Amino acid sequence: METWAHGQDVADGLGVRREPTVRLRHVAHIGVRTRDFAYLVRGLPVPADPFRVELLGPDGELWTWGPEDAVQRVTGPALEFCLVVTQRVHRADTALVAVGADAEAWLDIAQAFAGPPGSGREVGSRG
Repeated sequence: METWAHGQDVADGLGVRREPTVRLRHVAHIGVRTRDFAYLVRGLPVPADPFRVELLGPDGELWTWGPEDAVQRVTGPALEFCLVVTQRVHRADTALVAVGADAEAWLDIAQAFAGPPGSGREVGSRG
């Protein structure tokens, strides 16, 4: 995840577009698994309700986590989810859709990396 995220920083700095691959599933998985951490590191209560995450992989395959009947849901392109959870792009600059107040809040604080809370990105900050 760290290698992918910092590699994205280099690509962005050079104005190079990397072609996403199914290897993004590993980054997405870490992003999903660190949901609770994003709340805890900010001193916020972890939502009790389960989340459903449905991401469209670069090969067109649907990647899913969580129960199918979960009310809290996040859906959209896997690449954009990975960019959000590594705080490389603001969620408003993506096609990600959050359903439910907890899912909405999570996308604002998602952080797939260790350490103190990241400050995230400003809307439109990624060229």
